[in-house]
Amino acid sequence: MTITTEDFRESMAHFPGAVTLVTVGSGDARRGITATAVCSVSDTPPSLLVCVNRKTATCAEITRTGKFSVQLLDDTADEIAMTFAGARGLEGAAKFTAGEWDETTGGQPRLASALVCLCCEVESHSDSGTHRIFIGRIKESTRANGEALVYARSRFRRLQAAG
Repeated sequence: MTITTEDFRESMAHFPGAVTLVTVGSGDARRGITATAVCSVSDTPPSLLVCVNRKTATCAEITRTGKFSVQLLDDTADEIAMTFAGARGLEGAAKFTAGEWDETTGGQPRLASALVCLCCEVESHSDSGTHRIFIGRIKESTRANGEALVYARSRFRRLQAAG
């Protein structure tokens, strides 16, 4: 049986994912997207992978600079997630008017309210379908307290303790 794009998307919507921003660059060259396709690769060396649509300026800038940062959003950051997903009509560096931003020591964008910010250097990348898969070696990490924003069944959700 061949799966259609619609079947794939509907099936994947059932997989809950942590809501992150993948960001890159500085000044007017800053770019970013909302992503749930982020996961750990190894703890030795510390590394993760992100999947970024090849048509985006974010992908082009990560490819050009060889760096990126990942921001894990807290459960109050729906509007920031929507802004970086393109739903607020902002593009490029204008997206960074949502939230308070500074820079990592490696010069990558860091969202002040992020639960975790991981600053990475691209170790490798490969293309699959519409996306580029970046493996990033983590060079810097910051953490804060709070609960993560989750996306499942096409909407944002908040975690609740079981039982």
